[in-house]
Amino acid sequence: MTRRYNLSDMTIIGWNTRYSEILKEFGYSKKQDLESAWLLDSILKKNVSVNKLKKIILGKSVFIIGAGPSLSSSIPTLKKFKKLPKIVADSAIDELLENKIRPDVIVTDLDGNEKSLKKVGKTNTIFVVHAHGDNIAKLNLVENFKNCLGTTQAKPVGKLYNFGGFTDGDRCVFLANYFGAKKIILFGMDFGKTIGKYSRTKVFERKIKIKKLNRGKKLLEWFGTKRKYGLYTTFGPIKGFKKIRYRDVDSIII
Repeated sequence: MTRRYNLSDMTIIGWNTRYSEILKEFGYSKKQDLESAWLLDSILKKNVSVNKLKKIILGKSVFIIGAGPSLSSSIPTLKKFKKLPKIVADSAIDELLENKIRPDVIVTDLDGNEKSLKKVGKTNTIFVVHAHGDNIAKLNLVENFKNCLGTTQAKPVGKLYNFGGFTDGDRCVFLANYFGAKKIILFGMDFGKTIGKYSRTKVFERKIKIKKLNRGKKLLEWFGTKRKYGLYTTFGPIKGFKKIRYRDVDSIII
């Protein structure tokens, strides 16, 4: 079946209810989310073609990489599969760069290492940049990215899309699903009470960070009830995702 790429059908069914829950739980402003979305739209000269994302993802086994504590133990496996598409939450970039692992897609709300974001932004890696009420001051960073597409968690405006998702990590999963990944395999997506060393979370932000991770996990478990095939995690448990060992990845991607 051919997918249609237009704003009216980008958002996964049921997302608006999840978004309302997020606004209520975290006390966020829908108005500020929309203001941020319009600002990002005005800064983006043009979006990278969604067909480029489709080419990377459609029909393939895709690695989703987060910055949880288990990321370090994932590195040998990630290095082994150089040609498999890698969609990366921005806070995992530093460790990947240190190990010469190239992200194909980076999903970011721009709270990662600015120096690393700018460095990768000069390459062919596609940046999927998310606008929300808390990152308005950082949106001009997109001017440093060669290939960029904008997203929002509210109603899509202008050139922006809404594929679903809240944290960088779970947005990676929603993105991979929308563009037709055959299998989705999670690395460094721990969703626990220990925060990865590359997450750049300040001490006073730890409580809210864990709360966001909990919400991200709930969204993935909700997603797992909608897509009931091809979902795996190397660190779990996450309902709807099958727990696998690193040594079993070979058999999964066949």
